[in-house]
Amino acid sequence: MKTKEMILVSLFTSLTAIGAFLSIPLGEVPITLQSMFSLLSGMLLGPKLGSLSQGLYILLGLLGVRIFSNFSGGPQHIFKPSFGFLIGFIIASYVVGKMTYKRASLGFKRIFIASLLGTFIIYLIGIPYMYFIFNYVVGKELGLLTVLKIGCLIFIPGDIIKAIVASFVASKLAKRVWYNS
Repeated sequence: MKTKEMILVSLFTSLTAIGAFLSIPLGEVPITLQSMFSLLSGMLLGPKLGSLSQGLYILLGLLGVRIFSNFSGGPQHIFKPSFGFLIGFIIASYVVGKMTYKRASLGFKRIFIASLLGTFIIYLIGIPYMYFIFNYVVGKELGLLTVLKIGCLIFIPGDIIKAIVASFVASKLAKRVWYNS
């Protein structure tokens, strides 16, 4: 791995942590900027380095570095209902990176579609995980519709805004990051 790549991976690990600190508590899942930085990591670093930055973020948090939302960290986070969304960051970053990284005909529309797909992937992993943790670990019996409401539906407007911002930033920065060695 080149020095520039290590720096960029570390940068997006740090940006995701900063995105966690900019948090608005809202039930079990706070509103943060983490998902925006996970999408950007895939768009700007590519599928491998982007997902590596998100994996590193989660690893550091699980090792006890207080970089998760509410300045928390530690292995107990695996049992939190919102942890599935963090896992989704890795896969979303990879998929978004596959769709956008170093594409010659990369326009805002393509980036935005990739951002929406990445956001959907985060939900696709986060919601079932949340359902499982609530029902089989925490002991709160919640139906799937309730979990969808508290873990997805109230966040959709904000996540669309984050996808727009990430797409705009990526459309302006992508080629500069990709080709300036």
